[in-house]
Amino acid sequence: MPRTARIGAAKAQQPGRQPEPHPDHHRDTQREEDPGTSSRLHPLQRPKFRALLDYARPGDTVHISEMFRLVRGTGHLLDVLDVLHRDRLALRIHDGAFSAMDLTARHPRTGEPLSTVKFVVQTLAAAGELQRDLQRELTYDGLRAAETKGNKGGRRPAVAADETGAVRTAYLEGRSIAALARDHGVSRGAIRTAVADLLPEHTAADPDACARELPVTLDMPGKVADFLRAAELDDIERAALDQGVTVRRGLGYTLRVSAVPGVHRQLLDRCQPLDGGHGAVPAQRKARREYENRVSALAPTGP
Repeated sequence: MPRTARIGAAKAQQPGRQPEPHPDHHRDTQREEDPGTSSRLHPLQRPKFRALLDYARPGDTVHISEMFRLVRGTGHLLDVLDVLHRDRLALRIHDGAFSAMDLTARHPRTGEPLSTVKFVVQTLAAAGELQRDLQRELTYDGLRAAETKGNKGGRRPAVAADETGAVRTAYLEGRSIAALARDHGVSRGAIRTAVADLLPEHTAADPDACARELPVTLDMPGKVADFLRAAELDDIERAALDQGVTVRRGLGYTLRVSAVPGVHRQLLDRCQPLDGGHGAVPAQRKARREYENRVSALAPTGP
């Protein structure tokens, strides 16, 4: 019975039948490496890849989409190949320089890696390591050049608690959100958060006098949508999610949600735990910031 185990960029598959199925094995199982896992960690020390190797049995085939998503250099690659040979596991790489090679091929008599395979593996691994080192050097050069110009990387800070009152007062006096963001060195989204209850869509005293908000369609990152589906939402928010259209984007997706701006802002508030706390991973924080930027760009509706 075929078995598959997915782990980020890799999976293990066993063709044919298995004489004595392991009681803990299932037909399909899926595991994803934590996006926050350091790429410097040795492949054999990565928890999910280690679990994949524990799941596999002799005769299984380990599928990897691209080898350099798992290893960083020649030493890591040779260590992985030794473990696969020891456990009698085949290897298939679907993309990249190693995609047309059987890296686990051994000499039928000595059991050692074929000399041609060893040569090609070491050459391509060294080339990949050189490319990664060059990319890292160029990245550092760019960061140093930006620092020389006075630019700082990362997200702009939020409005300090002792400055919130001054920001709200200035906004009520007619200061624009963009000007306040420049004055305090923060993003416009941070200013909007500080004056959220003072924005036009929140301050209409007479419901009959305010204009009816029209639905706006925004693309919500899939990681934000997954978090919100598991959160407690009111009926309007839940309906907006349920009526969203899924748009596939590579290995992920976005949810195209049509709702009035107020609902979008409520959904943004619901996913606040993704912004740096409660066990959120970097990919989730990045997804929330993308959604925050799209929601912050919504212009207030007028009469």
